[in-house]
Amino acid sequence: TWPTEAEMEEAYESNKQRKVVKRKLPRGTSEYQAAWIVDDTDDEGDDSQNDNPDGAGMVIDEKDHSEHDSDSSDIDAVSHFTEKFDQETIGGSEMGDDENLTKEQIEEDIKRIKESNADDEEFPDEVETPLDVPARKRFAKYRGLKSFRTSSWDPKESLPPEYARIFAFDKFTRTQKHVLAKRAELDEESSKDCARIGSYVMLHVKNVPTDVASKLCHPSRRLPVVVSGLLEHESKISVLHFSIKKHDSYEAPIRSKEPLIFNVGFRQFTARPLFSSDNINCNKHKMERFLHHGRFSIASVYAPISFPPVPLIVLKNIDGQQPVIAAVGTLKSVDPDQIILKKIVLTGYPQRVSKLKAMVRYMFHHPEDVRWFKPVELWTKHGKRGRIKETVGTHGSMKCIFNSSVQQHDTVCMSLFKRAFPKWPAQFYHQI
Repeated sequence: TWPTEAEMEEAYESNKQRKVVKRKLPRGTSEYQAAWIVDDTDDEGDDSQNDNPDGAGMVIDEKDHSEHDSDSSDIDAVSHFTEKFDQETIGGSEMGDDENLTKEQIEEDIKRIKESNADDEEFPDEVETPLDVPARKRFAKYRGLKSFRTSSWDPKESLPPEYARIFAFDKFTRTQKHVLAKRAELDEESSKDCARIGSYVMLHVKNVPTDVASKLCHPSRRLPVVVSGLLEHESKISVLHFSIKKHDSYEAPIRSKEPLIFNVGFRQFTARPLFSSDNINCNKHKMERFLHHGRFSIASVYAPISFPPVPLIVLKNIDGQQPVIAAVGTLKSVDPDQIILKKIVLTGYPQRVSKLKAMVRYMFHHPEDVRWFKPVELWTKHGKRGRIKETVGTHGSMKCIFNSSVQQHDTVCMSLFKRAFPKWPAQFYHQI
């Protein structure tokens, strides 16, 4: 039957009413403020419906879906955002506000952001990406690691020229047992080639320079001469690792590769140690730029081979004064294959954040650098994990996707590593 006038008027009034969509607003937002808030999901939903008339599975925030769609899992949501992220085009507001900035403006902007985040936890490994040198060239020797503890690193890869001058053991503990057992046999035997304990002997030293002999024999500068016998292999050079702790009485900083005087047992020589953390359950050790107070570190040096346990006293030369005790420790191992990794952290800052995705800037300054470091995993100071999706624009901005939503004030980081080695000293022993 033909509808009545009352039914037609009721249908006309219902069509005039707009569809009400509930939106989540911050707590305390007034109706006036809510009118100025643009919902990103509404815009994205309109674009998606134009591309796909069916509209199935394109907007998960829509309330008119069926019960099955509203109960979808988090995995479906993540895959949905990933698909939409791939379909976005670079243009308009996606290009970023830093396209027309000069070099000085970029540096000032980075400085301002760092100062605003001064209250966050300090990361001593953070470095600045240079503006005038591509990051792929500046950090060409660095690589990313999936896991610092479990990822593999070839100990024979890219060794320095100094490794051609040192000695390496197949199994150091087995060699030490063999050498000490051989010395015990010599102590028990009464041989003409061995001097008995407590007996006096006369030593004849050949090829002593005249100036050295005169200094040793001069009455005013006569010093005691200590002579010690060497075990097998102790005349060779290798990489020694000491467990070391900064002395309580020494307050000045001690940098890695700084010249120090090592007193190891009866020996005294100059070394330039490389400090690292002591990781018991890991074959890789993180390099430390300084020797810190109150905890033990590992000091790796090129030095004559010794067999532990051997005590260590480290002296530091001070201009115009006597050397002072800077650290103490003991010999831990002799192993040129021990891996010490130098870590750096590149930082970027989210410019636009939308759920799982973010546009990050100032980690790199060239699109080629973004593509070069794309396989390396990202992390944030608030514990999020992510990866680079693609480059944006011409100033090194990039699209990134994370396992959870990223805050606008968070910092995006990338860890890079390279192997570090001790420095060969100019001379091992001081001339008399």
